[in-house]
Parts: sequence; structure tokens; C-alpha cells
Amino acid sequence: MSIVQNKKAFHEYAIEEKFEAGIALEGWEVKSIRAGRAHLAEAYVLLKRAEVFLIGAHITPLSTASTHIHPDPTRTRKLLLHAEEIRKLIGKVERAGYALVPINLHYSKGRIKLDMGLGKGKKLHDKRQSEKEREWAREKQRLLRANNRT
Repeated sequence: MSIVQNKKAFHEYAIEEKFEAGIALEGWEVKSIRAGRAHLAEAYVLLKRAEVFLIGAHITPLSTASTHIHPDPTRTRKLLLHAEEIRKLIGKVERAGYALVPINLHYSKGRIKLDMGLGKGKKLHDKRQSEKEREWAREKQRLLRANNRT
């Protein structure tokens, strides 16, 4: 079940491979995410010293958060992946010029997971082409529905 989608990810990048990662969250962050107060629009994934981090994801704290904790909505969060997956990502990102992009937050067996995509940035003409293809698919569906009704 999806919690938050990053709609800009597929517009800005050609996603070739997806990975699912756990996130190291604090208690107030889990409560806020379950309340639907997370945003991935400005977020990106960074590899540092064989560790993977989610940077720029905004999780708005609930007003009922504890009084002795001062939550930071955009703190850096560590992503949990197997060492083999991290080595694979490091090789692709450093060698081939790929970028890691957060795609969505979702529940998996009661836990909050992040889907991230390994993709290359699209050029302006690629973005226009994918927009044309999407509009044509929509128009085709409309025409098929109109033909089925008659």
C-alpha cells in the first residue's frame, strides 16, 4: 500500500531498475508518515562510504509530538540495504553516471519501506516525447471507450 509518491521521478529520470530499502526512522517520524505527512518531491538518495542515505525528504512532525524532542523534518535518514545491493549501486552510480531517485514510500509487512530507482536524467526532448506518448495512450483509451459505447 503506497503512502507517498514522487511524481517528478518518472518525469525527470528514465528509471531502469528499482530497489526496495528499509529506513531508519524515529518514533515521531513513523507516526507522522502513518498520518500522511511525508513529502518526497525534493528528496534524493546519496551514497557515502558504503552507506546509503535519504536526503531532503520532508516529514512534518505532528503537533502532539513529545515536548522533550525537537524534531528536524528534513534530517538525513539512513537507508537499510544488503551489502551486495550497496556494492552494485556504488558500481552503477560511479561508473555509468546513473542517479538514485526516491520513487515512493509504502508499507511492506507492516514496515515502512522506500522504493528507489536507478535511472539516468532525461533531456528536454525525451521529456516531451514521453509526454506525447502518455497523451496518445490517453486519447487511444478515450477512442476505444467511445467505440465500445456505440
